[in-house]
Amino acid sequence: MQEIRDNITNISHNIRDICIRTGKDPDSITIIAVTKTIDPDRINYAVECGIQNIGENKVQEIMAKYENIEGNVKWHLIGHLQTNKVKYIIDKVELIHSVDSISLAEEISRRAEKAGLVRNVLVQVNVAQEDTKFGIDYEETESFVKQLSQLSGIRVKGLMTIAPYYEDTELVRPVFRRLKEKYDSLAEADIINVEMKYLSMGMTNDYKVAIEEGSNMVRVGTGIFGARNYNI
Repeated sequence: MQEIRDNITNISHNIRDICIRTGKDPDSITIIAVTKTIDPDRINYAVECGIQNIGENKVQEIMAKYENIEGNVKWHLIGHLQTNKVKYIIDKVELIHSVDSISLAEEISRRAEKAGLVRNVLVQVNVAQEDTKFGIDYEETESFVKQLSQLSGIRVKGLMTIAPYYEDTELVRPVFRRLKEKYDSLAEADIINVEMKYLSMGMTNDYKVAIEEGSNMVRVGTGIFGARNYNI
């Protein structure tokens, strides 16, 4: 377990150093601990070490762990979300990072209204146009956000992307830079019911570059918990 504490400390120090170097406030960066396949005991230990935000890829993992995690944590759905599973997590998650279709947005809005809520969401953008990744096309981002702004049960709070994996993280810098440009242009557009508050970019291997390029929300799993065991 000590490794988890050490990893969180190291990541926090890395973020602080980047922010000092680039003139950002370290407190403006949110670390989301990605807990895919991680058991509740280890998650609770990470929370004791200061983690306040938990990200899950699958609805069923949120449902299985939700009652077993201690502390006042915020849950994030960061993986692809099917419309038929929205109802299970609508009252459990702080932020849905992966809205990439009108039908999904409409279902989130409908379920949120039914529960007396307004659910915060991010639009997932497939900046690198990878066939294996979900997300809307980069060029469609503004029109898509404007459509979502008409739905009364959701609020668009920013953008998210999953960059291609490269050993040399400098190769993903243009992806992050491009999404930051779109994020800034949407902020300037001042669309009603839309607030560009969160730019969710960067994972264990590339979060440093992502922060340098403007990310204020990073999703770190193996960097905190070590290699995953997919056999559990």
